[in-house]
Amino acid sequence: MPIIAEDPNLAVPPDFESEEYTLARAQLINETTNDQQAAEILDNLWHIQNNADRCRWSARIREEAEEAEEERRRIAEEEAQRQQTLLTEQEAAVLEERKKNKSKYAPIRNTEVPSNPIILPCQYAVWKMKSGDYCELFYFTNSGLEEASWNTFTADEDALIMLPTADGMHKWIPAGAARDPKVQIVKDENLTWEQFNEAAPRMIVLMKENDWPDDRVAMHVSFWSVLQNHRWRHDFDTHKQRVLLLYQAQQQFQQLEPS
Repeated sequence: MPIIAEDPNLAVPPDFESEEYTLARAQLINETTNDQQAAEILDNLWHIQNNADRCRWSARIREEAEEAEEERRRIAEEEAQRQQTLLTEQEAAVLEERKKNKSKYAPIRNTEVPSNPIILPCQYAVWKMKSGDYCELFYFTNSGLEEASWNTFTADEDALIMLPTADGMHKWIPAGAARDPKVQIVKDENLTWEQFNEAAPRMIVLMKENDWPDDRVAMHVSFWSVLQNHRWRHDFDTHKQRVLLLYQAQQQFQQLEPS
């Protein structure tokens, strides 16, 4: 069966009554068939053939579509198999890499990077924070912390030293609670406002780290905040600013004066 080259659905029937088909009509003319009827017979024969060609064309289109789908499916399956093989090989390579370099793939903890400054005052200041006693703000200023960083002496917490008392007697105290005589202490009332601003927040941190009661910590925060916002704090008269620091020193000492 010849292959149909063009879509028969698009074919246009010829004009079988034209002069071009005179010979074809003549072969059909007889006693019962005239020229007009011969043209109609040719037209009917064309449509019969065209309908047959349309059926063959549709069958061919379906067959080609099925073949194309089968080919697409085959290619897809081959590609899926190739990808699976590649994935398996990659996973095997990763496992081998993890075995060879275990430390590289060791799990890490999702921890935050510390952003708070580390405050390391001298042993004497740490002792005072632990005991809850009065401690000069100087130890928490930049100068005080720098002085502590230079001092390499560390006393045993269990060690005791003997110091004279105000009544002329002597008593044993923990070594860490003794002042370093080499350190030149600046009293609270003689601090600058800049030094006060350095020391106060650091002392609050040490209070919290050493489990001071929340109400005492809050008291200091409130008291120092009031001083910072006092109308004399930025007064052009520096004596008024000094008065606030003196008042701070007196109140701080009275609240935490050691017994």
